[in-house]
Amino acid sequence: MVVDATDRMDRGITIINEKVKKESSFIEALVMETEKVIVGQRYLVERLLVCLLANGHVLIEGVPGLAKTTAVKTLSAIIQTKFQRLQFTPDMLPADLTGTLIYDQRSGNFNIKKGPIFANLILADEINRAPAKVQSALLEAMQERQVTIGDQTLPLEDPFLVLATQNPIEQEGTYPLPEAQVDRFMLKIKVTYPTKEEELKILRRMSYTNKQIQVNKIIFPVDILRARQVVDEIYMDEKIERYIVDLIESTRHPENYKLSELKGLIQYGASPRATIYLAVASKAYAFLQGRGYVTPQDVKTIGMDVLRHRVIVSYEAEAEEKTSEDIIKKIFDEVEVP
Repeated sequence: MVVDATDRMDRGITIINEKVKKESSFIEALVMETEKVIVGQRYLVERLLVCLLANGHVLIEGVPGLAKTTAVKTLSAIIQTKFQRLQFTPDMLPADLTGTLIYDQRSGNFNIKKGPIFANLILADEINRAPAKVQSALLEAMQERQVTIGDQTLPLEDPFLVLATQNPIEQEGTYPLPEAQVDRFMLKIKVTYPTKEEELKILRRMSYTNKQIQVNKIIFPVDILRARQVVDEIYMDEKIERYIVDLIESTRHPENYKLSELKGLIQYGASPRATIYLAVASKAYAFLQGRGYVTPQDVKTIGMDVLRHRVIVSYEAEAEEKTSEDIIKKIFDEVEVP
């Protein structure tokens, strides 16, 4: 009986592997089109694709000029879908995002004028330059996939993905994002400077005043939705599930995992939403690798991006100059891998 069950499981994984290879065939072409414009930044492009496949949102942090906006605009050009770019500013109002009611004098009725949020891909550029009211206006759209204008609730089209960029909080004119909003982002990506060789390629490719690089449209929204169905089918062993739960639990009770030195450094651990997002993002990352099953390395590779904005450090940690990334790295090093 045990052998039969193992054989059935192996056959099931083989079938899923074949599905993944078939449905993920567009990934390499999509990445190649992106690399026509973006030099390096493979990490950024992969994480954008993970969120697209996992039906999540992504927060991208980095100083100005690192191609954050360009990467998102290029991705939207490759996908045949509706795209809106929103430049967040200190004087922006929630209605500028969601839309408002317009009074029609002829009919005496109020008509809905939809805002730019009604698109498939939303680039929220420099999101932390807008005040809290505007940032919170995104919450319902991101979590519930709907927008309320007046007394009417309007659904958003699928796929719906918010790709937000933010400048480091130390920069002038920025507002800290509310923790409730930050938690809605599946991944938080940190973009760093290119290498010397990559910067030389950027110079040679981009130092023209009139040259525009054209990219081809590779996929349509229906391809994304079909790929998501396959991502849902990717096999995750019970040992991997327990490993994910152990990682999240260790951010709340590190002393139970022989990490007592972290207890005073963590003010708030990761929520159950982190557990869900880590599992789904790991499946999406396995899909990108052309596999029908999740490995512990998938969890480790994507784990920092899922957790870095969800583990809140204490004043003690700040005094010791310990960041959430330092704590998460320690957890990944010490928690037993199946």
